[in-house]
Amino acid sequence: MTRFITEVSESLDILATSVGRAPGTMAGDAALEAWHVAAAFVDADGTHTSDELEGLVGAFGSRLDTPLTGLSPTDIRQRGVLEGARGWIATPSPLFHLLVDADRKYGSMNAWRYYDAAMEIAHHACALDTLTTQGELQALDQFRTTLLRTMEEGGLRNPWTGRSPLSGRAVEDPVAAPSGPVIAPPPPATPLAPPRPIAELLSELNAMIGLREVKGQVRLVTDLIRVQQLRRQHGLPVAEASHHLVFTGNPGTGKTTVGRLVAQIYRTVGVVTRGQLVEAGRSDLVAGYMGQTAAKTTEVFDRASGGVLLIDEAYALNQGPEDTFGGEAVDTLVKLIEDRREEVVVIVAGYPDEMDEFLDANPGLRSRFPRTIRFPDYTTDELVEIFDSLCQASAYRLSIEARARVRQFFAAAPRGKGFGNGRLARNLFEAALERQASRIVDLATPSDDDLCVLSEADIGELPERGTDDVSKALFPTEVGSADGRDRFRQ
Repeated sequence: MTRFITEVSESLDILATSVGRAPGTMAGDAALEAWHVAAAFVDADGTHTSDELEGLVGAFGSRLDTPLTGLSPTDIRQRGVLEGARGWIATPSPLFHLLVDADRKYGSMNAWRYYDAAMEIAHHACALDTLTTQGELQALDQFRTTLLRTMEEGGLRNPWTGRSPLSGRAVEDPVAAPSGPVIAPPPPATPLAPPRPIAELLSELNAMIGLREVKGQVRLVTDLIRVQQLRRQHGLPVAEASHHLVFTGNPGTGKTTVGRLVAQIYRTVGVVTRGQLVEAGRSDLVAGYMGQTAAKTTEVFDRASGGVLLIDEAYALNQGPEDTFGGEAVDTLVKLIEDRREEVVVIVAGYPDEMDEFLDANPGLRSRFPRTIRFPDYTTDELVEIFDSLCQASAYRLSIEARARVRQFFAAAPRGKGFGNGRLARNLFEAALERQASRIVDLATPSDDDLCVLSEADIGELPERGTDDVSKALFPTEVGSADGRDRFRQ
């Protein structure tokens, strides 16, 4: 709270100067703003515990025009001091609007300083209770969205990326980001880069196409961990919770990308020390000879120490009662998860039904993986957006007819188990580049449009109805190798 008041007071001094008022004349607004933020989160779930109310009195005391010192929790409840306070979460304050307007006019960073400090106040308020409720976690996400949307509507850009504050996406006619702190990559000789700011990591998460529920779950996990860490810092009891996760969904739905971001988020909030993501499958963990599997699994854990271990298709570890080597891997995994719970976070991933069976295969597994995040298949619109992003990244663009053809292709693709999602979009893009190359290779002097525009013909045929195999439409026999498909996997 003290940091918030300092940050906002300094921002108000800058604002006062810019509007022709003397520095310090608006400083009292900072304490009142901090009170409104803290009170909103104490009121977020409608339950005002004595711990929360005593924390508010201790934090603000006589800072406000109406002193709280001497009031008991019962007094505060009876006087309705917090009545309606939660409304602050969904409605940006007039002061915040002023800071956004000033940043747009003067290229300053005051709204972003407010955002960073206000989120810290919100997490501190949620940390006043031993148990952080689901309502409080949802309120944290709503408040974050409220502030980011206000900055986006005010024409501000993310100071780390220069992109949209809310979605993290690139915007049209980009302008330089406001001056301010930028986290630069370390020189090559530096073995470990500094932890990245949470706001930057969440912006990168938001920039991913689709996955609305996944993003919400990751933000919820992040908020919960931050609140728990704050309680530890203040010597308060914490309800311990497992940080291990289950990711379920078809291939190509972003599980590895999200896992990599989770690893970095976990490092920033102090769950792990290094934040690397180590990917492993059955072949990395299971040996072919008796007694070697435990050593092999332990070696993978050693590489993941200080970070996150992502085990894809985890159900393949145990293929039934006769799979003694796989059973040994699972038993070793359970033991290592328990013995090294302070060193490694484990994410197990795969198809939903198979993951349920895997978690039931060993009595110790399900209790260690209490949270499942489900990755849905991408919609046709989202797949077109992914295809567009691949084009933009490589300086290609689609003709109107080609865009329509891309949409038809994704709409016609069978969506059974194993649907390729993002991989399918990438394969279609690579196939289009091959067709385009074959089409223009004999042109004597190809124009920029010849080189950069993908036509309807470049997209090729649509998937055949009644079949789960789209590879024939992607890579016909005359393109590429022997059957046009063996170099590419869906």
